[in-house]
Amino acid sequence: QVQLVESGGGLVEPGGSLRLSCAASGNIFRLYAMGWYRQAPGKQRELVAVITSGGSTMDADSVKGRFTISRDNAKNTVYLQMNSLKPEDTAVYYCKAQGLGTEYWGQGTQVIVSS
Repeated sequence: QVQLVESGGGLVEPGGSLRLSCAASGNIFRLYAMGWYRQAPGKQRELVAVITSGGSTMDADSVKGRFTISRDNAKNTVYLQMNSLKPEDTAVYYCKAQGLGTEYWGQGTQVIVSS
């Protein structure tokens, strides 16, 4: 069982930045691919960015050039650096661990981009 705890969300003005963190329990974090997803009110959950166990990354077109996913295996943590935030980035952001035939989700952290 892996537990994921997100943090770092909040209220930010358009053009601002936030860094989300997702801390994982256990000692096999390095074996999981980690992803950030988001869900805006009335919309389906969508993929934001993924980082594999080997460190390869993939970003959604909507966040390319603005968001960066990274991981620190020594700290069992995955990050999402979000720059140049837009109102349409407002959503609950979730992290997911996937691997070894299973997947786990965190509880989410709210991001609101508004002036």
